[in-house]
Amino acid sequence: MQTKVDLAIFLPSLEAGGAERALTRLANHFVERGLQVDMVLVQACGALLKELSERVRVVDLEAYKKYACMPQFIRYLRKYRPRALLSSLVLTNLLAVICNRLAGSVTRIVVREASTLSHLRRSAWKKWLEQTLVRTLYPQASTVIAVSQGVAKDLINYARLSERMIEVIPNPVITEELFRKTSEQVNHPWVNCNQPPLVLSVGRLVPEKNYELLLRAFAVVRESISAHLLILGEGPERQKLYELAYSLGIGAEIDLPGFTQNPFAYMSKASVFVLSSILEGLPNVLIEAMACGCPVVSTDCPSGPNEILQGGRYGHLVPVNDVSAMARAIQAVLRGEHRMPPAEWLEQYRIELVARRYREVLGL
Repeated sequence: MQTKVDLAIFLPSLEAGGAERALTRLANHFVERGLQVDMVLVQACGALLKELSERVRVVDLEAYKKYACMPQFIRYLRKYRPRALLSSLVLTNLLAVICNRLAGSVTRIVVREASTLSHLRRSAWKKWLEQTLVRTLYPQASTVIAVSQGVAKDLINYARLSERMIEVIPNPVITEELFRKTSEQVNHPWVNCNQPPLVLSVGRLVPEKNYELLLRAFAVVRESISAHLLILGEGPERQKLYELAYSLGIGAEIDLPGFTQNPFAYMSKASVFVLSSILEGLPNVLIEAMACGCPVVSTDCPSGPNEILQGGRYGHLVPVNDVSAMARAIQAVLRGEHRMPPAEWLEQYRIELVARRYREVLGL
């Protein structure tokens, strides 16, 4: 007997990114409440596969490129006809709309946009093509979910979407599992001692995260305050960052331990969490750090940090690429100037509230 599918979630993979983590959490939450959920992946790989509930069925399209998955995805939609289809990330969003149309499916399609598309780095012709396709195809979805007000405004201006078809729903960041994981042990000598203080960042080692800014700011901090810096994550910038650290004279004070399944244990023990990005949608790590009780410093990049930190009330905001401002903000936190949010402010990011809004939009 063919399984009834309530929701299909379509992603390239389950590599450790913000969109993948958010939709993994939603999938697990939905199956716990009796929905049949398929995680449909261009390639069934990635660190977050380990975090997916066994009750979520993984559908591997086994395609070597995202666009090459179209025949398999169309066959899947025709065979299972899920009640709703949720996708994220711009190319998979576009493919979801196209394949749903070619499949002749009656599936309700919702695309989730987690980036300020106008700020993404593209060549001129790729930018034109992306903008044209987004303007043409996104309006064919039932709803477009924007993860922040900044992303919503960008969609209206860049993609010419009607405000009526956009729902602003933040990411499902705060879970009981997050709080449980904060108490787990961390096998790193810098985390298990109180001195010197620990500066922490978490994210992929890619240019958009702008860790060069963080390293240069940390070098300034080290001139007056003894500290260590940990950056959790993997990516192509690893060697470049180590080379920069040693050229700045801070090579012995930084470590890049790689990806971890549990960054929350680090966050609960760090002295300050720093986000140095030039571009975000709604950075989960800022909310996670705040929920773990860690004071934060962030660039005021588009978009998300300003909304999360309420213009600087609940954390230090600094201009993008301003080394001196970031160094001063880190120093201020290490000297005891903490700006922490009230518990009720973080409630909007609890998975129960966010999942309820998703179910309404998805018609489930």
